Amino acid sequence: MRLDRHVPLLLRHARQYENSKPVRIGNAAHTQLQLDVYGELMDALYQARRGGLRENKRAWAVQCALLEHLKSIWSEPDEGIWEVRGGAKHFTYSKIMAWVAYDRAVKSAAEFGMKGPVEEWKAQRAAIHDEVCRHGYDEERKTFVQVYGEPQLDASLLLIPAVGFLPPEDPRVISTVTAIERELLQDGFVRRYDTGSTKDGLPPGEGMFLACSFWLADAYHLIGRDAEAKELFERLLALRNDVGLLSEEYDTSRRGLVGNFPQAFSHIALVNTAHNLTHREKPSEHRGSKKAPPSKGKEAGSD
Repeated sequence: MRLDRHVPLLLRHARQYENSKPVRIGNAAHTQLQLDVYGELMDALYQARRGGLRENKRAWAVQCALLEHLKSIWSEPDEGIWEVRGGAKHFTYSKIMAWVAYDRAVKSAAEFGMKGPVEEWKAQRAAIHDEVCRHGYDEERKTFVQVYGEPQLDASLLLIPAVGFLPPEDPRVISTVTAIERELLQDGFVRRYDTGSTKDGLPPGEGMFLACSFWLADAYHLIGRDAEAKELFERLLALRNDVGLLSEEYDTSRRGLVGNFPQAFSHIALVNTAHNLTHREKPSEHRGSKKAPPSKGKEAGSD
């Protein structure tokens, strides 16, 4: 039987680790729009240039083409970083990463002489920043929210200062960290979101998401809570198995690793946090802007 891995297939007779079921082949997410990937790619290539990676002119041509496409889609709803099956929405983190895409393009032009419509990119960056601050932040609850106009939180919002969207000392950053502590921190670890209130197309309930817990440690470090950052990092390290590997999630009731294993997302987050806690330059200074917070009316991270 030929299996197309782009078409999800459930093998209901099969069993996985500890009798978990059903076995799923393929992934429906290939049909989804995930705006955050544009920012991830632009940031990765910007960091590569900063790190001295040999330049490839074709890469910049691809980046410019992606930015041109992003111009027409960034305002659309998407399925977000978590590939939810509850329908496309205006996810705050997705918009932030669209901002990152244009921010890194502007910085690439300024720092490396890359050619392109810089003024247009600056305008796109400013428009996205303004929209996120107006629609993605709940003034009453003093926190950024998962989706425009909805109350639920999302652990991806812990990355706001790390990517340079707002400086760590911004009151909105600090209050968002506090809100996530209050609503998503459980038994010392962080949930992606409240699975009871977020319509993700799945039954409620899942383990603590390990990458998100590392993100909280990074956020602690950025806002000056270093002791708590190190304590959380050590707690996460203690979850590794006998060969030092982590899964996607941790079940605090059963005290065991659950979900995809081994999970690259968790290990990348571990390496990033280890780097952040042991280097003088903070992640927001490395990934985003080293400049002082801008005056009112000018977005953070702009030139």
